[in-house]
Amino acid sequence: MSRGASGKWYVVFSCEVEDKPISGRLAAVGVDLGLNNLVTLSDGTVFMAPRKCRGAEERLGWAQRSLSRKMRGSGNREKARLKVARLHERVAYQRRDYAYKTARSIVNSYERIYLEDLKIQSMQGNRCLSKSIADAGWGLLRNALTYMARLSEGVMAFVDPRGTNQVCSGCGAVVGKDLSVRIHCCPWCGLTVDRDVNAARNVLKRGLEIGLGRAEYRPDGEGTATQLCEAGQVASMKQEAHDFSHG
Repeated sequence: MSRGASGKWYVVFSCEVEDKPISGRLAAVGVDLGLNNLVTLSDGTVFMAPRKCRGAEERLGWAQRSLSRKMRGSGNREKARLKVARLHERVAYQRRDYAYKTARSIVNSYERIYLEDLKIQSMQGNRCLSKSIADAGWGLLRNALTYMARLSEGVMAFVDPRGTNQVCSGCGAVVGKDLSVRIHCCPWCGLTVDRDVNAARNVLKRGLEIGLGRAEYRPDGEGTATQLCEAGQVASMKQEAHDFSHG
């Protein structure tokens, strides 16, 4: 039993659940993470970024300013503090719920899921991107995909993210473009497609190239890789499952 910052009490129950495969799934999909579109799949499916924190910024700002004006140690300050904590808690719950539902939709549709091996913690060091990355919930989504893929006896593997937006998924030529260019137009093969869909297709290609025997999962912030076993299941992901289930 524990008490959160908002004053709510929580009791956590844990139980062991047997892995259960999902029938009728497609073979494999590539996943590209973004800030405008949280997820773009290689089949063209798009999940918009939730931006829960951005939507609550005005209310949070008002509540935090109100808290700063209260006298330390007073009852009114404690009430204001609880209000701020509850707003932050609501945003966190909404972000987690969206990540869970997005991951469930992907895992229910595909047996093998390939994702870019982004160093999320390092990317959050960029002051221009840190808030948007945290609000998008990339880490939550990664954990949710890993956890659900394992329970459904699927495959979750990471690939090298370098150049996925610049390489043409049709012919393999390098087509340079900056972030403002949202459409991939290849002058060599003529492929014209959304840049995120192009990136997701490249992720899928790299995933299929590495094969199950050499696919790797690298938890963000850790230096070791967990090899996927020959059956395509993750050999050891208990810590990631624990992190996801406890937020």
